[in-house]
Amino acid sequence: MLFLSRRQDWFGNLRGDLLAGLVVALALIPEAIAFSTIAGVDPKVGLYASFCIAVITAITGGRPGMISAATGAMALLMVTLVKDHGLQYLLAATLLTGVLQIIAGYLRLGSLMRFVSRSVVTGFVNALAILIFMAQLPELTNVTWHVYAVTAAGLAIIYGFPYLNKTIPSPLVTILVLTGIAVWMGLDIRTVGDLGQLPDSLPIFLWPDVPLNFETLAIIFPYSASLAVVGLLESLMTATIVDDLTDTGSDKNRECKSQGLANLGAGVLGGMAGCAMIGQSVINVKSGGRGRLSTLTAGVVLLLMVVFLKDWVSMIPMAALVAVMIMVSIGTFNWSSVRDLKKLPLSTNLVMITTVVVVVWTHNLAFGVLAGVLLASLFFANKVGHFMYIRSQYSEADDTRRYEVVGQVFFASAEKFTAAFDFKEAVDKVVIDLHRAHFWDITAVGALDQAVIKFRREGAQVEVIGLNEASETIVDRFGVHDKPDEIDKVLGAH
Repeated sequence: MLFLSRRQDWFGNLRGDLLAGLVVALALIPEAIAFSTIAGVDPKVGLYASFCIAVITAITGGRPGMISAATGAMALLMVTLVKDHGLQYLLAATLLTGVLQIIAGYLRLGSLMRFVSRSVVTGFVNALAILIFMAQLPELTNVTWHVYAVTAAGLAIIYGFPYLNKTIPSPLVTILVLTGIAVWMGLDIRTVGDLGQLPDSLPIFLWPDVPLNFETLAIIFPYSASLAVVGLLESLMTATIVDDLTDTGSDKNRECKSQGLANLGAGVLGGMAGCAMIGQSVINVKSGGRGRLSTLTAGVVLLLMVVFLKDWVSMIPMAALVAVMIMVSIGTFNWSSVRDLKKLPLSTNLVMITTVVVVVWTHNLAFGVLAGVLLASLFFANKVGHFMYIRSQYSEADDTRRYEVVGQVFFASAEKFTAAFDFKEAVDKVVIDLHRAHFWDITAVGALDQAVIKFRREGAQVEVIGLNEASETIVDRFGVHDKPDEIDKVLGAH
């Protein structure tokens, strides 16, 4: 069964994966060069990284069909390190990033993705779509009309060609046709070759030339920690999106380890740290890529083209690639999230919009996701806290007040729990029935202690009944209402 699964991952979609990988390889080249420029390093650093990361994640990754390479989110975090300490320290930081991500995989931190709500994922996707589009604007600013014409023609081919033929990916047709037209007509427009010098040799093993001491560790660790967190966040979020696009599952913890191994490989081959790319992953899926072969093809073809076919690759007009990326931006944005704003709860919309705004404003995916998760958690806690209520019944026969607690008692509902009791009522006995309640934290336990002690202060006999096993464990461990010595300390403090 395992053999058949692996065979399906590699060869279950042979033609689609090969063609999709070719499209992705063409689209990766200008991005890798651009991200190298952002980080302040030679273009070959980003190109070598993209090759290495794509190949390793194709083999070891937990999400078949996802594209990982050098990314802008990671490049932005490297700027200061490269500026202050140079390329060798960047390579060392890349190696440490890989180690931290592998450790995260073994600690099963990938499982934390279940705490990321759907509204945060939607906000993340929409923010990335906006950032992808904004990244194309420099190529469309202060240019001749030829650029707009080529870009428009590219979009026409991308959306029109599938009506004629759905076998060949329309982005590939767009790049090939527009490159041929630009060369034939001699159009004076910006090309891939204008971005920087392409490498003329294969990558070689290169251990970072830095001192192996604590001073080096102190320099690179803050950068490596940031790179590891942002890389894993973007990779795991992208994996979730590809899961939805392909209606398949993936192993998030395996993906953490895979990203770490890929960055280790990039570090010793002269490349910068990278992670999964939402834009390229969407291109891959939209072009028919589903298996590991598409990712492997993208990495291998990328290297072969920039080393052995660089004269041809350098002729590709940037306007053609801009058209492809605009298609990715349009396809990535979740348009239904805008249409459903009136239907969805206000809290859901606020989480989504906050995630979008923070990501676009800071250009930092980690900040946006963190803000969204925190806000979603606060809304959830507030909502669950409102579902807790207490009803009471008085028995005149034995002068007993019975309180029945229903719902979740935790930090957000503890105050409501305490306020529901009438401590001044003169009764002989109080029964607190917890059969339909659950206590989650020490704040809840403290509220129960406070209620019991206050009733006893007023002279009432208190009986707590119905604690479930989990609640009883935390109450026994942290509660004081049934421990005379502890009660004396609490009463003495007052």
